[in-house]
Amino acid sequence: MKKLILALVLTSTLFACKKETTTPNTTSNPISCVDNPSINFTAIGTPVGKFSDCIKDIDGNVYKTVTIGTQTWMAENLKTSKYSDGTIIPNVKDSLEWAKLTTGAWCYYNNDSTNNAKYEKLYNWYAVSKTTNGNKNVCPTGWHVPTDAEWTVLTDYLGGDSIAGGKLKEVGITSWNSPNTDATNTSLFSALPGGFRNYNGYYSNIGYFGYWWSSSEINTYAYDAAWALGLSSSYGDALRGSSSKRGGLSVRCLKD
Repeated sequence: MKKLILALVLTSTLFACKKETTTPNTTSNPISCVDNPSINFTAIGTPVGKFSDCIKDIDGNVYKTVTIGTQTWMAENLKTSKYSDGTIIPNVKDSLEWAKLTTGAWCYYNNDSTNNAKYEKLYNWYAVSKTTNGNKNVCPTGWHVPTDAEWTVLTDYLGGDSIAGGKLKEVGITSWNSPNTDATNTSLFSALPGGFRNYNGYYSNIGYFGYWWSSSEINTYAYDAAWALGLSSSYGDALRGSSSKRGGLSVRCLKD
């Protein structure tokens, strides 16, 4: 993937789900579900991804999943408020408090809960990393936050960083701002531009960018950072970059 330092580590200016029809459970066992009309799962062209069984998180949220090559991904962003063992992840609204965190937390973009239906929650890296959250799993049982290498497997399968972004993005300009360049969603990944929360606690770029954590950390530029994937409304590229661990990004889970 293209190496690009994500906006949220330096400045704020740079760069859902399926409804259950069965008895609730908190495992990753297959369950019946229906599409969330707020997310467009269609593709322009022949899909290379194939929808798989739906799964449910510990909060009872149900997610569509998609198999792309050898990997099976959530086709929606994570929105749990608990780790898979039931431990609560704090919702931190205050910007000053967020900026000081070295433990797991989540937020709604702009602290607005209406953003949860489509874009879902944003998490800091401390919530997604088992090395900092007490060996807990933010994903449903049987799933995990992808490593940087696992993101690369996905983008390589889709033809490389220069074209993978368009194949990952939801089509149209209902969720993405115009021009949503090269978006075809042939992967059926249906990526959405949920924006981010900067390391200093401020929000930016909803509609323009989507950012997703990896579990792979990197120490560089005199701050603790981790690798992430970025997608833009202006590019068809998949953008690989580093983010401060205090940043708030979206999460997609990958099947073990």
